[in-house]
This record gives sequence, structure tokens and C-alpha cells, in this order.
Amino acid sequence: MVTVEQLETDPHPTLAAIRPIGWIEPLNTWMVTSRALVMNVLRDPETFTVDDPRFSTAQVVGPSMLSLDGATHKAHRDPFESPFTLAETRRRFVGPVQQTVDELMAALEQPADLRTALAGPLSVAVVALSLGLPPASAATVLDWYTAISTSVSGVSAGHPVTAEGAAAFAELHKHVAAGIDSSDSLIAAAAHAGLGVDEVVANAAVLMFGGIETTEGMITNALWHLLTNRDQLDLVLADPTLLPNAMEESLRLEPAAAVVDRYATRDIELAGVEIRRGDMVTVSLAGAGRDPEMFESPDRFDVRRPNARRHLAFASGPHICLGMHLTRLETLTALEAVLQLPGLRLAADSPAPRGLVFRKPSALRVSWDG
Repeated sequence: MVTVEQLETDPHPTLAAIRPIGWIEPLNTWMVTSRALVMNVLRDPETFTVDDPRFSTAQVVGPSMLSLDGATHKAHRDPFESPFTLAETRRRFVGPVQQTVDELMAALEQPADLRTALAGPLSVAVVALSLGLPPASAATVLDWYTAISTSVSGVSAGHPVTAEGAAAFAELHKHVAAGIDSSDSLIAAAAHAGLGVDEVVANAAVLMFGGIETTEGMITNALWHLLTNRDQLDLVLADPTLLPNAMEESLRLEPAAAVVDRYATRDIELAGVEIRRGDMVTVSLAGAGRDPEMFESPDRFDVRRPNARRHLAFASGPHICLGMHLTRLETLTALEAVLQLPGLRLAADSPAPRGLVFRKPSALRVSWDG
């Protein structure tokens, strides 16, 4: 029988074995792993809803756009949506992202852990800027984030909300609420649009930690893939125009958020499997990215893959990632800067990506020439 440890360490053989759908006993869920079926589930919120008391993130931060469907979901999401369009992202963030990356790169000393020295601080700085939050140190926000994301992952594995997660959210609540009085912040605009303080805080929390997790995971996973596939890194170094596709290929192989949960609102058959009303249905974005019906040699990292962008790392349907344009901008800017380091190499003891819900290396230890 598959174990939670297997799913945390290397879920891909299990996801392939049960494709398109299979029962995962330790998680008490149906796991959907084919791309076509994943799309069907994500685009049918009436049948597969997030609005259920078991939804892990809602247990930690309360109801938000992430854990609501229909008109209520729209009311929570709409006030946050317009600043994150592609055009607005480019207009507002190209300069600040480049400046932040330049500052973090200038402070690098080797050997460096690029997760904690670059990816984490960059994602914290940009998400705080995007929401208009009061100033807080990157270390403080990352401590909150670690406690909350660990608690969310634990709930997904069947554990209760941790005391550390609850305490971190209480601190975050005070911090975000203090920014609602700012007339020009996004969280203030959300409050003026009719959301209550708890609703603003919950939505800011999922945007903060979604933004941190997605960006930190994208950067570290992409660098890990490049540095552990020297032939592919050489292709990118010889032709930097391949870098955006290399980023998409990394997203396909290891999406920073590997799974999202849904709950069946009625009895339904999926790929010959009888799903009962109330059953949990876990969508594997990681499984969809390695579906051999869509991707040839799906376990291979190929920076020239012509359809790499067909991954579903940002999900699909009404809950598609709000900040996907911003996190792509941050990741690409960081990758361009890091790959300018001469002779960049990964330390022999640097770990591989792991995690049940959120997958990335716990550290990305590198050195370089000079």
C-alpha cells in the first residue's frame, strides 16, 4: 500500500500507476492524475467544490476565495483580481522585481542557499508590495508562512491544525488588519469593496502564502532541475531564449503546489470509478504534468519541449492562480540573474524536491567561481 512518506518523497511512480484515477487510502481520497480528468474536475465547481469543512487551508486561515465557490467566491476574488492581469503586472512590477533581485544578488556570499538567500526574500518582498502590507522583515513573514504552510500540509495528511500554525495566523491577522487603514493598498480596496476584516485577512493570507510558496518553489525547483541536468543547463547558457521554456518545463515536472482538494457534491462516475457524494477528490497537478498522453517521455527534463506550457501548475477553471503572471516574472528575473554566476554548481548534499502538498528542495546550496 502506498504511504504518505512515499507521496512526500517521490509521488510520481504512484501517480503514474493509478492514472487516470485511484484511491489513496492514507489520505482517504480519490486521486485524479490524468490531465484530461484533472481539467474536467477543476472546471466543474458545481460537482467538485472547495466549499467543504475539510478543506485544509480554510481550517487554518478561515473562508477565502480559495475555499469558496459560486457567487461568494466571486465576491471574495473580484477585489483582488485587476492588479494581477498581465498588463498590470508588467506595468507595476517589472522595475521593483528587478531592483529586489539585484539587491539580493549583490548581498550573496558563497556558498549560498538560494532558497533562503534569494527565492524566499524575493517572494516575501514582492507579495507584501503587491498587497500594500505594512513593513515586516522577510524573516518574520517567512516564519509565519512556514508555520501556516506546515499546518496546512499536516491537515491534508489527516492531522489537526497545529498550535504554531494558529499562533502564526493570529500574528498575521494583526499585521494585515493594521494595513486596512492605508488608503492606497489592495487590502484597503478590498475592505472598501465590502469584505469584512476577517475576510480581507483570510484572502490576503492565501495570496501571501500562495505567492510565497509558488514563487519560492518555482525558483528553487527550476534551478534544481537545471543544475541536476547539466546538458540542459548548457543548452540554456548557450541560448538564453530557452530560459522561459525551461521555467515552464520545471513547472510541468514539479509544480510548487502538487495537489488541490475538491469534494463531490453528488454521486458521479469518473473514468469508470464511482464517486459518492461527499467523497474527497484530490486533483494531482503533478500527475497531470507527467501524463504521457500529453507529454512524450514525461519524466524527462527537456528545455526544448514544444508543449511545456500545457502543464496545469497554476490549476484551471474559476480557481486558476491569481498571481501566475507575477510569479512567472519573479522567477524568470531571478533565474536570469543566478545563471550569470560563473561556474554555478550545486552542492553534493543539496536535497531533492519533496513535500505532500508543496514540493521544493528544503535548501538549494550552491557555489560558483570567483
